Amino acid sequence: MELNHIKTKAQERMDKALIGFQNELKKIRTGRAQVDMLDGVRVNYYGQLTPLNQVAAISTPDARSFLISPWESSILKEIEQAIVKSDLGLAPINDGKVIRLKVPELTEERRKDLVKQAKKLAEEAKVGIRLIRRDANEEIKALEKNKKISEDEAKRFEAEIQKVTDEHIKKIDQILSEKEKSIMNI
Repeated sequence: MELNHIKTKAQERMDKALIGFQNELKKIRTGRAQVDMLDGVRVNYYGQLTPLNQVAAISTPDARSFLISPWESSILKEIEQAIVKSDLGLAPINDGKVIRLKVPELTEERRKDLVKQAKKLAEEAKVGIRLIRRDANEEIKALEKNKKISEDEAKRFEAEIQKVTDEHIKKIDQILSEKEKSIMNI
């Protein structure tokens, strides 16, 4: 049935929007070293921009530092440059074999800025979810207008789409709340 397809498609798109939101939140530092903070770092590896985790082993020896051990010592400088170019605000320390990164303590003001940034990402994700709902509702209205479904069926499916939308927005709020706690937790 076409209506089920519309609902399934909307739910899949909302799930993707939710995953995208979670991935964006991972880029926001919480003051603790987390390997996924470096996911956006791309290293010039033989002319190709390659994710850092594909050219080096990344570990967190403690809660406030990273240890990056490249597979080839010849790319230490490339890794160092990639980290400096990234917007992480971390200063690499190159000892000739490995690169160490210290995660600086976050100030109260910086924590509040990060929370604002997270809230902005959450709002963008919610807007995306609502746009997906609108698209699905327009498809349902088009079916009703073309007399392919009844008015009752249209109302029922619009309510189901709204329920899926509400669930996704609730998940965004939960994820944001957890991220806020981890940012503000000293």
